[in-house]
Amino acid sequence: MSDETDHVVVVGAGLAGVACARELRAAGIGVRLLDRGHVPGGRMASRRLWERRVDLGASYFTVSDDGFAAVVRDWAARGLAREWTDTFTVLGDGPAGSKTGPVRWGAPGGLRSLVEDLAAGLDVERQEVGGLDEVDADVVVLAMPDPQARRLCDGHPAAEVLDRDWEPVIAVAALWSERTWDDVSPTGRFDGAFVNDDRHLSWVADDGRRRGDDRPVLVAHSTPELAAQHLADPAGAAPAVLDSLRRVLHLPETDEVHVHRWTFARPVGEREEPYALVDGRGRLVGVCGDGWGPSPKVETAWLSGARLGRALAQRLG
Repeated sequence: MSDETDHVVVVGAGLAGVACARELRAAGIGVRLLDRGHVPGGRMASRRLWERRVDLGASYFTVSDDGFAAVVRDWAARGLAREWTDTFTVLGDGPAGSKTGPVRWGAPGGLRSLVEDLAAGLDVERQEVGGLDEVDADVVVLAMPDPQARRLCDGHPAAEVLDRDWEPVIAVAALWSERTWDDVSPTGRFDGAFVNDDRHLSWVADDGRRRGDDRPVLVAHSTPELAAQHLADPAGAAPAVLDSLRRVLHLPETDEVHVHRWTFARPVGEREEPYALVDGRGRLVGVCGDGWGPSPKVETAWLSGARLGRALAQRLG
């Protein structure tokens, strides 16, 4: 396939889109990677706050697939990723508990730095795409949540498979002058907490612990219900989230706050297919992301993009 005349356009430079583009490039297929943001990352987003990057989207990642494990080992060897914890606190109406699971990984430079690393060597063009007709390519990959991809399909039959609903979340990052919340955990060490039975707060991540610098920064995620009420005014959700956060962790008033809206934070329901690839109207359209696979995880996004990239390379090569 000629890079000069034939190429695949990947719309969306999150982890899935970058993984797909890398597979295509490795197979010698010309690829353009478009994204409306200033930098790659998607929902593995971090923002520079308080003289450091704070993870505002995905909170961590886990590893089970051998292919993704190889990528993570490379990140770890170069100091880009680090093991964080296998235990989180569980908070609710009763006494605090703890829940142990697989090792969760973080990134000293923020999770977005991992996507940026995979995107090295790829030309990411900043461009807002309003529909497939705006893309000059016979093969297009939409690496994004179903509702966003569906809006771009312009009547293409790929829209028929984009039927998964997504729920919103509002992330509230907050800075304190010192760490005071470790005693809330039964283990004496607080890394994060699942919050049950709260109308406003669902999850809290200790950003200092996952980054490894112990800065007194927490990132709280709202419930989908609260986020849905404040999509037009995300800052309006912050007082309720912070009130719940202060209550469950026995915190004083925070020093500084930053709010970020995720209209399509995570998919609802289940889907086993790792990606979609639909031909029609003279165009081949692929769709990938963490909404394709058994569970919406960072690893799922990488697998979805990589597998779609390989499938396209085999078909086009």
